[in-house]
Amino acid sequence: MSNKFVVIDLETTGNVPKKGDKIIQFAAVVIENGVITEKFSALINPQKSIPAFIEELTGINDEMVKDAPVFAEITAKVIDLLDGAYFVAHNVLFDLSFLQEELIQAGLEGFYGPVLDTVELARILYPTADGYKLSDLAEKENLKHDRPHQADSDAQVTAELFLILLKRLSSLPLLTIKQLTQLSGGLKSDLEQLLDEIVAEKDRKREELPDHIEIYKKVALKKIPVAENENVVDVNIKYPLSEEEKVEIVKQGFQSFEKRSGQFKMMDIVYQSFQNNKHTLIEAGTGVGKSLGYLLPIAFFAKQNRLKVIVSTHTIQLQEQLLKKEIPLLEKILPFKINSVLLKGRSHYLSLEKFLLTLMDENDNYDTTLTKMQILVWLTETETGDKDELNLSSGGLIYWNKVKNEPTVFLQDQEWQERDFYLKAKMKAQAAEIVITNHSLLLSDIKGEGSILPSFDYVILDEGHHLEKVASQFFGHSLDYLTTRLLINQFGQYEQKQLFYEMERLLASIPVQEGKQLQTIEMNQMVLDIMYEMDELFKLIALFAKMKFTNKKGFNRVKVRFIHSDSGKERNALVHSAERFAFLLKDLYSAINHRLEWIKKEKKPLTIAQEKIIEEIHLFVNDLGELRNTVISCFIKETKQVKWIEMDIRAPQNVTTILAQPAFVADQLKEQFFQMKKAVVITSATLTVNHSFHYIMKEIGLDADTTVQQTISSPFEYKNQVQLFIPEDLPEINTVTLDEYVIAITEHIITIAEATKGRMLLLFTAYDMLKKTYELIKESGFLNEYVLIAQGITSGSRTRLTRNFQRYDKAILLGTSSFWEGVDIPGEDLSCLVIVRLPFSPPEEPLTEAKCQLIMQQGGNAFSEYSLPEAILRFKQGFGRLIRTETDRGIMIVFDRRIVTTKYGKAFLKSIPPIPVKKGRIDELVDLIHSWL
Repeated sequence: MSNKFVVIDLETTGNVPKKGDKIIQFAAVVIENGVITEKFSALINPQKSIPAFIEELTGINDEMVKDAPVFAEITAKVIDLLDGAYFVAHNVLFDLSFLQEELIQAGLEGFYGPVLDTVELARILYPTADGYKLSDLAEKENLKHDRPHQADSDAQVTAELFLILLKRLSSLPLLTIKQLTQLSGGLKSDLEQLLDEIVAEKDRKREELPDHIEIYKKVALKKIPVAENENVVDVNIKYPLSEEEKVEIVKQGFQSFEKRSGQFKMMDIVYQSFQNNKHTLIEAGTGVGKSLGYLLPIAFFAKQNRLKVIVSTHTIQLQEQLLKKEIPLLEKILPFKINSVLLKGRSHYLSLEKFLLTLMDENDNYDTTLTKMQILVWLTETETGDKDELNLSSGGLIYWNKVKNEPTVFLQDQEWQERDFYLKAKMKAQAAEIVITNHSLLLSDIKGEGSILPSFDYVILDEGHHLEKVASQFFGHSLDYLTTRLLINQFGQYEQKQLFYEMERLLASIPVQEGKQLQTIEMNQMVLDIMYEMDELFKLIALFAKMKFTNKKGFNRVKVRFIHSDSGKERNALVHSAERFAFLLKDLYSAINHRLEWIKKEKKPLTIAQEKIIEEIHLFVNDLGELRNTVISCFIKETKQVKWIEMDIRAPQNVTTILAQPAFVADQLKEQFFQMKKAVVITSATLTVNHSFHYIMKEIGLDADTTVQQTISSPFEYKNQVQLFIPEDLPEINTVTLDEYVIAITEHIITIAEATKGRMLLLFTAYDMLKKTYELIKESGFLNEYVLIAQGITSGSRTRLTRNFQRYDKAILLGTSSFWEGVDIPGEDLSCLVIVRLPFSPPEEPLTEAKCQLIMQQGGNAFSEYSLPEAILRFKQGFGRLIRTETDRGIMIVFDRRIVTTKYGKAFLKSIPPIPVKKGRIDELVDLIHSWL
C-alpha cells in the first residue's frame, strides 16, 4: 500500500481546547510505503502556566517551554507533514480537536483529510485484548515504551503499533475484510477508505487461505482441529501407590523437581475417596500444589473406570489456571492420553446462525457496529465461541444478547449444527474424562432443566468454601430494576418498533380469523400499564427501604430486610403494587401466547426473518413468565426465604435489587446433591475453624460420621517468613465513630507506607470505610508519589487492579470483600498486608441477621456457631494473600485490637500458622519493618 500516514501525539495543559487548554508538546512520525521515513517533535510555549498534575504526568514544566516556539511558528511544518496523508492517533478525536483549534487560531484552514484511530483499530483487530491503553498494547506487542506521556515517545510507539495493526488487517481473509468494509461506515474514523484500498489490492491476486481458516456459509472461521479417536483403554493403567512411582511420573513435568509430600498425600486421599465412594473434605494449605494433587488421581480413576469426573471451581481465574497451566502439565506427565474440557452455561456461546442473520442489519449504533466487527475478526481465531474471550463494551453486551446461543423453536438449520459452538462444547464434554465447570452450573444439574453437563457421579469441588454461598443464590431469586426494564423494553410499545411492532406486522400478513384477539391498541395500553406499574413498584421499594433504614450518616449503599409480618402503609402499598404488576405480566403473557398459537394454527410458510422474530418472541415470553414467578416469590408468596432490598440512596431506582434466598441450604444440598452422588471431594485452603471441619459440614449438609476429613499443612515456614504486628496506639474500633477511626488508621497507613515503600495491600470489610480512608490519604498529600489503587474507585476488574498494583514499585492497593481471597501477588510486589478490622459480617446484614435468629430460636449461640467461624474463615483467606511462595517475606498488621483484647480474639490467631506476634506503638513498628524487610 503506497499510502502516507502521519502518526501524531500531543501533550496538552488539559482536555478542552475550546476552554483555552493548549498544546505543550507536538510530535509526528511519518510512515510511507510501510516504513517510517521522518520524525518531528517540538516543545510548544502554551503562553499560560502548566498545571501541577500535567507536569507530574508528562515531566514538562514551565521552565522547559518558556523559550519554546508558540504553535503558530510551527504551523507551516505541520501542514507540510499532513499534506496528502492520513491523520493517525491513539484516540484520534482528542489530538485532532486540539490541532484544528490551533490551526484555525493561526488563521489557517483546519485538517479535513482522512483520519484513523489506533484505539478503534486495536479493538477490532485484538478483540480479546485485556485493555486498549497505549501502554497495554505496547506491552502486548513487546514494544519499548520508556517514556509514556511524552509526545515523541508516544508517537513513536503508536507508529510501530499502527504498522503491526496494518499488517494484521491485511492478513485477514478477503471475505472478512469485505464484511468489515460493509460495516465500517458506522465508525468514528475513515477506516472504510483504507479497507476499500486493501480489498482492491487483494482482489488483483488469487487468494490462498491460510491452513487454519475455512469459509463456512459466508463467514471465515478458524478450522476446528480434528480430535483423534482415543477410546482404547489400557487395562494396565495402575495408579502410582508408592512415593517412588509418583516421583517418577511427576518429575517429568519440571526442570528442577522438588518433591512435595503434602501433594502426594492429597493424591492418595482423593484416589481412595473415589475408590471407596466417600465424600471427603481436604483443607490444603498454600503451597501444597492442590490442583495437581487432585488432577493426577482423577485422571487415573477416570481412565481405569471409563467414566468422567467433574472439576468445579468458583472463579474464572482458577478455571483459566487449570486450563492453561495445570492441565498441560498433567498431559505432559501422564503415561496415557486424557481429554479435558471447560464447559460453561449455554448463553456463553455464540450462535453463528443468529450472528449472520443480524450481521447486515441496518441502523446499528456505534457499539453494535464495533462489536460485529470484533466478532468477525474473533471468528478467525476462536475455537470455543465463548464470550468470556472477548473484551466487549457495555453496548456490545446488549448486542451479544441478540446473538448468544439459546434453545430455539425454528432456527437451527441442520447445516449449522456441525459448526454450533455450544453443541461442540457439549460433544467434547461427552467425550472427555475431566470436565471443568463452575459451582452454579454444577448445581443447575440438580434442577435438571435440560442440564448441559453430561451425567456424573464423581466431583472435585475446588474453592469449596464458596459452595454454601453459591447454593443460597442458586436456590433463591433476584429482581433488579435495570434487568426488568431492559426486558420490558425488548418488547416495547408499538411505536418503538421493537418485538411488539414486529409481531403485529407478522400478524397482519395472516388472514384475519374469527375469535377473540386483543386489538393492537389494547395490547399497547397493556405495555404502557406494565411500564408504569414497574416504575411504581421500584419507587415503593425505595420508599419502603428508606423508611426502614434509619438514615446512618455517610452510608449510601443500604441493605434492608423485607419481612411478611412487617406492617405499615409503605409495606402494604408495596405488596399491592407487586400484585398489580404480577397480574399485568400474566395478562401480557397470555395475550402474546394467544397470538403465537394463532400463527402456529395458520401453518402459513414463514420467511427466515419471520422465524427469527417468532424465535425472539418465544424467548421473551419465557423470560416474562420467569419475571412473574420472581415477583410472586419476592413479595407475594410467604416462603421461608430471607428477603431483602439492596440499593444506593443516591440513585435508588437504577441500582435497586430485591433478593430472596434460603438462610440455610444444608438440607437441600444433602438431599439433592450429596445423596445423589457417589463421591464428592471438597477442597480449599480455608475449610477448618480452630482445626475442626464442624462448621463447614453443618453449613453444607455433610455428615461427620460418613465424611473423610483431612488437613494437609502448608510446606512454608511461616514463623521465618511472616511477622504479625498489632499497634497499641489505635482506638478500639467499637468505641469511636467511623470518621474518628478513619483519621486514626490513615495516619498509621501513611507512616507504614513510607517505611515499606508501598507494596501494601489494605483489606477492608466495608466499602464506606475504604472510600473515606482513600479520600483522606489523597487529601493529606503525604503519599503523592505513591500509586493508590482502590476497588470501586479505580476503574477495572479485580485482575486488572492487581496487575496495575504489580506494575508500579510504590503502590498501595485498597480492597474489600473479593480481595480477601483469590488475589495472587507473589514475591517482592507485596510485602505488607494490613487488616483494617476483623471480618465479621455486620449483624444487621439481612442473611446474617436471619441466620442468627434461626440459630437462637433453636436454642443455639449465634455468635460462636455462625458469626465467629465465618469471620475466622475470611481472616484465614486474608492471611493467605501475603505468602504465596517459599521465598516470600512479609509483615501482617491488624489494626483491630479486639484480636488481643477479647477472649474470642485468640480463635483468630489459633486458626493461622504459628507466627511471631508483636504489640507496640507505631514508631516501634516502623523500626521492625526496617529490620525485617
